Amino acid sequence: MKHFTTEEWIDFATDAVAKTRRQEMDRHLEEGCPRCKKTVSLWEKVRQTAKSGADCQPPENAVRIAKAGFTGTREIGKRAKLPGLVEVLFDSFLQPLAAGARSSESGIRQMLYRAEPYQVDLHIEAKPGANKIVVTGQLLDLRNPDLPGRDVPVIISNLRGHVVQTTTNEFGEFREEIRSSSDLELKLLGEDEKAVIIPLRAVLGELPDTVN
Repeated sequence: MKHFTTEEWIDFATDAVAKTRRQEMDRHLEEGCPRCKKTVSLWEKVRQTAKSGADCQPPENAVRIAKAGFTGTREIGKRAKLPGLVEVLFDSFLQPLAAGARSSESGIRQMLYRAEPYQVDLHIEAKPGANKIVVTGQLLDLRNPDLPGRDVPVIISNLRGHVVQTTTNEFGEFREEIRSSSDLELKLLGEDEKAVIIPLRAVLGELPDTVN
């Protein structure tokens, strides 16, 4: 019994074969060849999956957040040309230790950034009994100092493959947990889908990284 190649069955499943050739292949299937039946069944399922996927439209908000993730790399290059885009106004790890204190690695860190067009107040804490970090923040819109930065998409990455997404509430606040990592990265999606990036290196001192 003559068998057809996988490439020919792919063309068969996508209606890319001539009429006479298709008739030959139909007869071959009618003869009960199990190998070819299995091959054409697989590629028909692939075609159907691709067709159904093309009809799926993601929510507009999800598209905007995804675009922010990809624009982040370009923003890093731009930041080198725009000194002061992200400015540290306060960092509790940079403050003098109190008398008798042995280490600044208390598991809690507070930071204040000026990241145009926002002022960002961050509180970062290791979650007791869990391999996670709790990130709490509040945004102030510097263009309207009397108003909070509300409804701003926020993306937090532990730079180890774990990403969480949220949006600031009516008070410009957000709170999320993420798997523990020495480094974090915070992205704020501003106007024109441009991401403001705040890198948080050694965020709580020396922490064990996780890939789970």
